[in-house]
Amino acid sequence: MRSLLLRRLIARTPRSVERDMVELPLDDGRTLTVQRVRDPRAKRLKLSVDERGARLTLPLRASLVSGERFLHQHRDWLAAQLARHLPDDDACALVPGQTTHLLLRGASLPLHWREGRFARIELHDDGVHAQWPARANATTLRRTLRAFYEAQARADIGRWLPGYLAGLPRAPRQVRLKVMSSQWGSLSPDGTLALDLALVLGRPSAFEYVLVHELCHLLQANHSPAFWREVEARCPAWRDERAYFHAEGRRLKATLHRLLAED
Repeated sequence: MRSLLLRRLIARTPRSVERDMVELPLDDGRTLTVQRVRDPRAKRLKLSVDERGARLTLPLRASLVSGERFLHQHRDWLAAQLARHLPDDDACALVPGQTTHLLLRGASLPLHWREGRFARIELHDDGVHAQWPARANATTLRRTLRAFYEAQARADIGRWLPGYLAGLPRAPRQVRLKVMSSQWGSLSPDGTLALDLALVLGRPSAFEYVLVHELCHLLQANHSPAFWREVEARCPAWRDERAYFHAEGRRLKATLHRLLAED
């Protein structure tokens, strides 16, 4: 009888993650939208902030009332995290024809618009220039902006990579640029090196450090003391660059996410 009751209880237990949104009023008068996630794997209530915004995770047995109470108890912490890690909406607003700035290599560059036959974004001495057809849509804008950032990132990699190849057992099989959620880079067993596209938004020395870090995995496929000796030999200031990512990393990822995300 007990085993039958247990099987019925398990059968009624949802196995998939359920998501919805909840509004949280802040003390300064703003209203924050928080993603609420009920996850069968969760063991406790958890509040987190990443490039996508705020997220409240609830275990199966937690009530919605307890989740709302948890949110209100931590709203000051949440507001501080968002202010520290996420960009203002206006900072990421990219509207054709409007004067704005674009983040690149740690600098906020003026973005100049002009009408043209083809969509194109290019870097010039006085800032970034965007040629924009009158009938182009938001999808075209995101695609063109991503292509611009990828071209700039590959230009940086092309300048740095040759200087490190001599001390490696082999070159990377290929270098891919991706939009990553948490990582900054990875090296697959076949030698494919993946780097986060958001790296090109930050300061170049931090971008170069991540490249060095992943290249050193061709020598040491771990994070042992021997690995860090290889990193330090090529990038003595790696601790400063790692501290930079701790301070600015989420903001960089959030900026790229908002610029390239679907509506």
